[in-house]
Amino acid sequence: MRPALIGDIGGTNARLALVTPGEVTPHDIINLPCADYPGVIDAIQDYLERVGATGENAPVEACLAFACPVHAERVKMTNNHWDFMKSDVQQTLNLSLFKVINDFTAQALGVPHVDADNLVEVQAGVAQSHSTRLVIGPGTGLGVAGVFPGQHAWIPLPTEGGHVTFAPTDSTERALLDVFLQRYQRVSVERILCGQGLLELYQAHCALNEQTPSCTTPAEVTQAANQGDPIATASLLRFLKILGDVCGDATLTMGARGGVYLCGGILPRLLEWLPKSELRDSFANKGRMRAYNADIPVWVVTHPWTGLLGAAEALHNEEVF
Repeated sequence: MRPALIGDIGGTNARLALVTPGEVTPHDIINLPCADYPGVIDAIQDYLERVGATGENAPVEACLAFACPVHAERVKMTNNHWDFMKSDVQQTLNLSLFKVINDFTAQALGVPHVDADNLVEVQAGVAQSHSTRLVIGPGTGLGVAGVFPGQHAWIPLPTEGGHVTFAPTDSTERALLDVFLQRYQRVSVERILCGQGLLELYQAHCALNEQTPSCTTPAEVTQAANQGDPIATASLLRFLKILGDVCGDATLTMGARGGVYLCGGILPRLLEWLPKSELRDSFANKGRMRAYNADIPVWVVTHPWTGLLGAAEALHNEEVF
Protein backbone atom coordinates (compact mmCIF):
# COMPACT_ATOMS: atom_id res chain seq x y z
CA MET A 1 0.00 0.00 0.00
CA ARG A 2 1.40 3.39 -0.99
CA PRO A 3 1.77 5.91 1.80
CA ALA A 4 -0.15 9.19 1.65
CA LEU A 5 1.51 12.60 1.81
CA ILE A 6 0.52 14.98 4.59
CA GLY A 7 1.77 18.46 5.37
CA ASP A 8 1.41 21.40 7.77
CA ILE A 9 2.73 24.49 6.01
CA GLY A 10 3.19 27.88 7.61
CA GLY A 11 4.83 31.11 6.60
CA THR A 12 8.32 29.91 7.46
CA ASN A 13 8.39 26.12 7.45
CA ALA A 14 6.77 23.24 5.59
CA ARG A 15 6.40 20.18 7.80
CA LEU A 16 5.93 17.20 5.48
CA ALA A 17 5.43 13.54 6.33
CA LEU A 18 4.03 10.25 5.10
CA VAL A 19 1.21 8.27 6.67
CA THR A 20 -0.25 4.84 6.05
CA PRO A 21 -3.83 5.30 4.74
CA GLY A 22 -6.30 4.61 7.53
CA GLU A 23 -3.83 5.65 10.22
CA VAL A 24 -2.89 9.05 11.69
CA THR A 25 0.66 8.48 12.98
CA PRO A 26 3.08 10.31 10.66
CA HIS A 27 6.51 9.03 9.74
CA ASP A 28 9.48 10.34 7.75
CA ILE A 29 8.80 13.84 9.08
CA ILE A 30 11.00 16.56 7.60
CA ASN A 31 10.82 20.29 8.26
CA LEU A 32 11.72 22.29 5.14
CA PRO A 33 12.31 26.08 5.05
CA CYS A 34 9.79 27.57 2.61
CA ALA A 35 12.30 30.22 1.55
CA ASP A 36 14.50 27.50 0.04
CA TYR A 37 11.93 26.59 -2.62
CA PRO A 38 10.19 28.51 -5.44
CA GLY A 39 6.88 26.85 -4.59
CA VAL A 40 5.05 24.00 -2.93
CA ILE A 41 5.56 21.53 -5.79
CA ASP A 42 9.34 21.97 -5.66
CA ALA A 43 9.36 21.41 -1.89
CA ILE A 44 7.21 18.29 -2.14
CA GLN A 45 9.31 16.81 -4.95
CA ASP A 46 12.48 17.38 -2.93
CA TYR A 47 10.87 15.83 0.13
CA LEU A 48 9.73 12.74 -1.79
CA GLU A 49 13.24 12.29 -3.19
CA ARG A 50 14.74 12.54 0.28
CA VAL A 51 12.48 9.85 1.75
CA GLY A 52 12.53 7.59 -1.30
CA ALA A 53 8.83 7.94 -2.06
CA THR A 54 9.13 8.15 -5.84
CA GLY A 55 8.14 6.00 -8.80
CA GLU A 56 6.04 3.05 -7.67
CA ASN A 57 6.32 4.28 -4.07
CA ALA A 58 5.07 7.79 -4.82
CA PRO A 59 1.94 8.86 -2.94
CA VAL A 60 -1.31 9.07 -4.90
CA GLU A 61 -3.17 10.76 -2.02
CA ALA A 62 -2.31 13.93 -0.16
CA CYS A 63 -3.73 16.36 2.40
CA LEU A 64 -1.90 19.62 3.02
CA ALA A 65 -2.75 22.27 5.61
CA PHE A 66 -1.81 25.89 4.91
CA ALA A 67 -1.67 28.97 7.14
CA CYS A 68 -3.85 31.05 4.83
CA PRO A 69 -7.34 31.05 3.27
CA VAL A 70 -7.79 27.88 1.19
CA HIS A 71 -11.40 28.04 -0.04
CA ALA A 72 -10.54 29.11 -3.61
CA GLU A 73 -8.78 27.20 -6.41
CA ARG A 74 -5.82 29.53 -6.10
CA VAL A 75 -3.94 29.41 -2.81
CA LYS A 76 -1.71 32.38 -2.02
CA MET A 77 0.30 32.11 1.17
CA THR A 78 -0.09 35.06 3.54
CA ASN A 79 3.43 35.11 4.96
CA ASN A 80 5.61 33.68 2.21
CA HIS A 81 5.90 33.77 -1.58
CA TRP A 82 4.19 30.46 -2.38
CA ASP A 83 1.26 30.90 -4.75
CA PHE A 84 -0.33 27.95 -6.60
CA MET A 85 -3.40 26.43 -8.20
CA LYS A 86 -4.71 23.29 -6.52
CA SER A 87 -5.26 21.58 -9.87
CA ASP A 88 -1.63 22.19 -10.90
CA VAL A 89 -0.35 20.46 -7.77
CA GLN A 90 -2.70 17.53 -8.21
CA GLN A 91 -1.82 17.03 -11.86
CA THR A 92 1.94 17.48 -11.48
CA LEU A 93 2.14 15.02 -8.60
CA ASN A 94 -0.35 12.56 -10.19
CA LEU A 95 -2.62 12.56 -7.16
CA SER A 96 -5.97 10.79 -7.28
CA LEU A 97 -6.99 12.52 -4.03
CA PHE A 98 -5.79 15.98 -3.01
CA LYS A 99 -7.25 17.88 -0.06
CA VAL A 100 -6.22 21.37 0.98
CA ILE A 101 -7.30 22.56 4.42
CA ASN A 102 -6.60 25.50 6.72
CA ASP A 103 -3.83 25.01 9.25
CA PHE A 104 -6.08 25.57 12.24
CA THR A 105 -8.65 23.14 10.89
CA ALA A 106 -5.75 20.68 10.95
CA GLN A 107 -4.95 21.66 14.55
CA ALA A 108 -8.56 21.05 15.55
CA LEU A 109 -8.75 17.68 13.81
CA GLY A 110 -5.41 16.69 15.30
CA VAL A 111 -6.37 17.37 18.92
CA PRO A 112 -8.51 14.22 19.39
CA HIS A 113 -5.45 12.16 18.41
CA VAL A 114 -3.03 13.78 20.89
CA ASP A 115 -2.16 11.42 23.74
CA ALA A 116 -2.22 12.37 27.42
CA ASP A 117 1.58 12.60 27.56
CA ASN A 118 1.39 15.64 25.27
CA LEU A 119 -1.23 17.52 27.30
CA VAL A 120 -0.33 19.79 30.22
CA GLU A 121 -3.26 20.44 32.53
CA VAL A 122 -4.11 24.07 33.23
CA GLN A 123 -7.50 23.45 34.82
CA ALA A 124 -8.98 20.17 35.96
CA GLY A 125 -12.55 19.42 34.97
CA VAL A 126 -14.95 16.93 33.50
CA ALA A 127 -15.06 16.75 29.71
CA GLN A 128 -18.39 15.71 28.23
CA SER A 129 -17.82 13.05 25.60
CA HIS A 130 -20.38 14.23 23.01
CA SER A 131 -19.62 17.95 23.11
CA THR A 132 -17.64 20.49 21.16
CA ARG A 133 -13.97 20.96 21.98
CA LEU A 134 -12.43 24.43 21.68
CA VAL A 135 -9.02 24.62 20.01
CA ILE A 136 -7.33 28.00 20.33
CA GLY A 137 -3.75 29.11 19.97
CA PRO A 138 -1.61 32.23 19.74
CA GLY A 139 1.19 32.07 17.20
CA THR A 140 1.74 34.27 14.15
CA GLY A 141 -1.95 35.11 14.64
CA LEU A 142 -4.67 33.76 16.93
CA GLY A 143 -6.32 30.61 15.65
CA VAL A 144 -9.74 29.64 16.96
CA ALA A 145 -11.64 26.52 15.93
CA GLY A 146 -13.84 23.79 17.28
CA VAL A 147 -14.09 20.08 16.71
CA PHE A 148 -17.22 18.01 17.31
CA PRO A 149 -17.58 14.22 17.57
CA GLY A 150 -19.99 13.39 14.77
CA GLN A 151 -21.67 10.03 14.37
CA HIS A 152 -19.07 8.76 11.92
CA ALA A 153 -16.16 11.22 12.03
CA TRP A 154 -14.72 14.26 13.76
CA ILE A 155 -16.35 17.42 12.39
CA PRO A 156 -14.18 20.57 12.28
CA LEU A 157 -15.79 23.91 13.13
CA PRO A 158 -13.60 26.60 11.54
CA THR A 159 -14.02 30.18 12.79
CA GLU A 160 -12.43 33.61 12.55
CA GLY A 161 -12.68 34.05 16.30
CA GLY A 162 -9.27 35.66 16.54
CA HIS A 163 -10.72 38.78 14.95
CA VAL A 164 -13.37 39.56 17.57
CA THR A 165 -13.02 42.92 19.30
CA PHE A 166 -10.74 43.14 22.32
CA ALA A 167 -12.78 43.97 25.44
CA PRO A 168 -10.78 45.38 28.38
CA THR A 169 -11.87 44.21 31.83
CA ASP A 170 -10.07 46.66 34.12
CA SER A 171 -8.50 50.11 34.18
CA THR A 172 -5.06 48.83 33.15
CA GLU A 173 -6.48 47.19 30.02
CA ARG A 174 -8.48 50.29 29.19
CA ALA A 175 -5.25 52.29 29.34
CA LEU A 176 -3.46 49.70 27.22
CA LEU A 177 -6.30 49.79 24.69
CA ASP A 178 -5.92 53.58 24.40
CA VAL A 179 -2.26 53.06 23.47
CA PHE A 180 -3.18 50.47 20.84
CA LEU A 181 -5.85 52.79 19.42
CA GLN A 182 -3.16 55.36 18.69
CA ARG A 183 -1.84 52.85 16.13
CA TYR A 184 -4.96 50.97 14.98
CA GLN A 185 -8.52 52.04 14.24
CA ARG A 186 -9.81 48.79 15.69
CA VAL A 187 -8.15 46.38 18.09
CA SER A 188 -8.99 42.69 17.75
CA VAL A 189 -7.89 40.08 20.26
CA GLU A 190 -5.39 38.85 17.64
CA ARG A 191 -3.62 42.23 17.81
CA ILE A 192 -2.60 41.27 21.35
CA LEU A 193 -2.65 37.46 21.45
CA CYS A 194 0.13 36.61 19.00
CA GLY A 195 3.90 36.89 18.89
CA GLN A 196 3.89 40.44 17.56
CA GLY A 197 1.09 41.28 19.99
CA LEU A 198 3.25 40.31 22.97
CA LEU A 199 5.90 42.76 21.77
CA GLU A 200 3.33 45.52 21.25
CA LEU A 201 1.80 44.82 24.64
CA TYR A 202 5.27 45.30 26.13
CA GLN A 203 5.72 48.54 24.17
CA ALA A 204 2.34 49.76 25.45
CA HIS A 205 3.36 49.00 29.04
CA CYS A 206 6.57 50.97 28.46
CA ALA A 207 4.54 53.92 27.15
CA LEU A 208 2.29 53.89 30.23
CA ASN A 209 5.36 53.78 32.47
CA GLU A 210 7.17 56.46 30.44
CA GLN A 211 10.10 54.15 29.77
CA THR A 212 12.00 53.48 26.55
CA PRO A 213 11.53 49.87 25.37
CA SER A 214 14.69 47.76 25.49
CA CYS A 215 13.17 44.67 23.83
CA THR A 216 12.70 44.55 20.06
CA THR A 217 11.33 41.02 19.56
CA PRO A 218 8.76 38.82 21.34
CA ALA A 219 11.55 36.40 22.33
CA GLU A 220 13.42 39.27 23.99
CA VAL A 221 10.32 40.15 26.00
CA THR A 222 10.06 36.58 27.28
CA GLN A 223 13.80 36.48 28.02
CA ALA A 224 13.61 39.77 29.91
CA ALA A 225 10.65 38.49 31.93
CA ASN A 226 12.59 35.34 32.77
CA GLN A 227 15.40 37.59 34.02
CA GLY A 228 13.05 39.57 36.27
CA ASP A 229 12.46 42.72 34.22
CA PRO A 230 9.31 44.22 35.81
CA ILE A 231 7.72 45.64 32.64
CA ALA A 232 8.41 42.53 30.60
CA THR A 233 7.00 40.43 33.45
CA ALA A 234 3.86 42.57 33.66
CA SER A 235 3.44 42.31 29.90
CA LEU A 236 3.78 38.53 29.83
CA LEU A 237 1.39 38.05 32.75
CA ARG A 238 -1.11 40.41 31.12
CA PHE A 239 -0.83 38.47 27.86
CA LEU A 240 -1.77 35.26 29.68
CA LYS A 241 -4.57 36.94 31.62
CA ILE A 242 -6.13 38.30 28.42
CA LEU A 243 -5.76 34.87 26.84
CA GLY A 244 -7.79 33.47 29.73
CA ASP A 245 -10.49 36.08 29.16
CA VAL A 246 -10.70 35.31 25.46
CA CYS A 247 -10.65 31.52 25.95
CA GLY A 248 -13.43 31.83 28.50
CA ASP A 249 -15.57 33.91 26.13
CA ALA A 250 -14.97 31.50 23.24
CA THR A 251 -15.86 28.57 25.48
CA LEU A 252 -19.21 30.15 26.30
CA THR A 253 -19.87 31.04 22.65
CA MET A 254 -19.06 27.55 21.40
CA GLY A 255 -20.48 25.63 24.35
CA ALA A 256 -17.19 23.79 24.57
CA ARG A 257 -18.08 21.28 27.27
CA GLY A 258 -15.68 18.81 25.66
CA GLY A 259 -12.65 20.73 26.89
CA VAL A 260 -10.32 23.54 25.84
CA TYR A 261 -7.02 22.85 24.05
CA LEU A 262 -4.41 25.61 23.90
CA CYS A 263 -2.24 25.09 20.82
CA GLY A 264 0.43 26.96 18.91
CA GLY A 265 4.13 27.53 19.33
CA ILE A 266 4.06 30.20 22.07
CA LEU A 267 2.42 28.56 25.08
CA PRO A 268 4.64 25.45 25.36
CA ARG A 269 7.51 27.88 25.98
CA LEU A 270 5.57 29.61 28.77
CA LEU A 271 4.48 26.60 30.83
CA GLU A 272 6.32 27.76 33.95
CA TRP A 273 4.46 31.09 33.78
CA LEU A 274 0.96 29.60 33.70
CA PRO A 275 0.69 28.94 37.47
CA LYS A 276 1.92 32.48 38.17
CA SER A 277 -0.62 34.03 35.81
CA GLU A 278 -4.34 34.81 36.04
CA LEU A 279 -5.15 32.69 32.97
CA ARG A 280 -7.17 30.13 34.91
CA ASP A 281 -8.99 32.72 37.04
CA SER A 282 -9.87 34.92 34.08
CA PHE A 283 -11.09 31.87 32.12
CA ALA A 284 -13.64 31.17 34.84
CA ASN A 285 -14.41 34.79 35.78
CA LYS A 286 -17.68 35.01 33.82
CA GLY A 287 -20.15 36.19 36.45
CA ARG A 288 -23.21 33.97 36.55
CA MET A 289 -21.44 31.48 34.25
CA ARG A 290 -18.41 31.01 36.51
CA ALA A 291 -19.44 27.50 37.55
CA TYR A 292 -20.01 26.55 33.88
CA ASN A 293 -16.46 27.44 32.84
CA ALA A 294 -14.80 26.33 36.09
CA ASP A 295 -15.93 22.75 35.41
CA ILE A 296 -14.36 22.53 31.93
CA PRO A 297 -10.87 21.01 31.60
CA VAL A 298 -8.17 23.14 29.96
CA TRP A 299 -4.89 21.80 28.59
CA VAL A 300 -1.83 23.11 26.76
CA VAL A 301 -1.04 20.87 23.79
CA THR A 302 2.69 20.16 23.59
CA HIS A 303 2.63 17.62 20.74
CA PRO A 304 5.05 18.89 18.06
CA TRP A 305 3.04 17.60 15.09
CA THR A 306 -0.63 18.24 15.93
CA GLY A 307 -1.21 19.72 12.46
CA LEU A 308 0.15 16.60 10.80
CA LEU A 309 -2.16 14.43 12.89
CA GLY A 310 -5.03 16.62 11.72
CA ALA A 311 -4.01 16.41 8.07
CA ALA A 312 -3.90 12.62 8.39
CA GLU A 313 -7.37 12.65 10.00
CA ALA A 314 -8.73 14.89 7.24
CA LEU A 315 -7.42 12.71 4.42
CA HIS A 316 -10.37 10.28 4.44
CA ASN A 317 -12.72 12.24 6.70
CA GLU A 318 -15.86 12.80 4.62
CA GLU A 319 -16.78 15.82 6.75
CA VAL A 320 -13.69 17.62 5.40
CA PHE A 321 -13.81 18.74 1.77
